[in-house]
Amino acid sequence: MNKFSQLPNIELIRQRAELLRELRSFFDQRNFLEVQPPCLSRDCVIDAYIDPICVESRQLKIASDLPEFLYLQTSPELAMKRMLAAGAPSIYSIGPVFRSGESGDHHNIEFTMLEWYEVDADINSEISLLGDLATTILNFDSYEVVNYRDVFRSTLGFDPIDEPIETLVSMAQKVDVQLAQSIADDRDLMLDVILSHHIQPTLGMEHPVIIKNYPITQAALARPAADDPKCAARFELIVRGVELANGYDELLDANVLVNRAQQSNQIRVSSGRRPLTVESSLVEAMRSGLPACAGVAMGVDRLLMIRSGVSSLDPVIPLPIDRA
Repeated sequence: MNKFSQLPNIELIRQRAELLRELRSFFDQRNFLEVQPPCLSRDCVIDAYIDPICVESRQLKIASDLPEFLYLQTSPELAMKRMLAAGAPSIYSIGPVFRSGESGDHHNIEFTMLEWYEVDADINSEISLLGDLATTILNFDSYEVVNYRDVFRSTLGFDPIDEPIETLVSMAQKVDVQLAQSIADDRDLMLDVILSHHIQPTLGMEHPVIIKNYPITQAALARPAADDPKCAARFELIVRGVELANGYDELLDANVLVNRAQQSNQIRVSSGRRPLTVESSLVEAMRSGLPACAGVAMGVDRLLMIRSGVSSLDPVIPLPIDRA
């Protein structure tokens, strides 16, 4: 059968519509404003391992002072934080985002992201909100919060931050020998491999699990953790072995953001990726005064996958990239 003749699952389209209504109701009842960030922008979030899709500005055929390239957004974060800096209250968005090279059971080039920012929130209050959302939408009675270092200790018997790197290499080799050899100098990549293959598949089977306090070297846009100087105030939601959401007690220091972006660019260049612009609209927004806030990004398609009981994104995205 021609793959283009494969029809979307209408029942899952109905379930998606219901899920979107419930998500909007959850945030509307808590006085968040829904916003609609642009999909195409001159800036993008800088991540060492996430590649944005570029669009040449000349293709737009407009007379405007635009840079050579625009980016399909990997996250609505930059635009939403610019809104916060302008005085917006707590906000959320539900819309498409794009990431080059993403393909598989739990990935698609284009996917739907729910992202929100709560003004005057911190890691504890935002974990509570995320837990409430997960239990409400997925019909669980409770959720569990665990520390990143503790979950490594209880599952594998060692501390991920203090353990000699040789142990991490050995654990990564159990997943893929060649992969382990290629990333043997990158502690954080090995920890990601170990977490995703040795720990994550066992989590969230009876109720949602939120892992908090990731290593400070994996802080991304999170501020340092108040209760552990070696960790960042970052947290993730795992349900039935699948990562559904990633959250931060948001970094407010623009100088630290620039430093982290430069470090990410160094990794990008060393791995053959092109560097991205460091001085961005996000940096400008933070320098103008980003309010204290906490934010979370959640994959709506994965959320629907878990809620509907299917094993991959293919049936829950009506027209994935290979059939779009």
